[in-house]
Amino acid sequence: QVDVVESGGRVVQPGDSLKLSCVVSGRSESSIGVGWFRQRPAKEREFVAAIRWSGSSAYYSRGARGRFTISHDRDKDTVYLEMNALKPEDTAVYYCATTEKELWSSLPSDYDSWGQGTQVTVSS
Repeated sequence: QVDVVESGGRVVQPGDSLKLSCVVSGRSESSIGVGWFRQRPAKEREFVAAIRWSGSSAYYSRGARGRFTISHDRDKDTVYLEMNALKPEDTAVYYCATTEKELWSSLPSDYDSWGQGTQVTVSS
């Protein structure tokens, strides 16, 4: 059974940086990678970034590219999302999820095991 746990969310000010963590326990050999998503108030869940366990190639949404960086530490089964120059519109619950899809996907339905999310609030 795969267990996904996010952490690192908190209240920050506009312009601050924040690094989220996602620990994936019990992943199988068929697990290809991990994606980060977010859900802003009254909005649908949206894709942020994804990374494969093998290598370091990553895939970003248009809004995340240039400000957010996804990375992983395979020895710790952990994926990170570093966010810079945060804006109030980045306020959301951030989720990570595993995927067995070979092709990059921004669809939540292509991701299997989800965590409970971590709240990020950007406010002055």
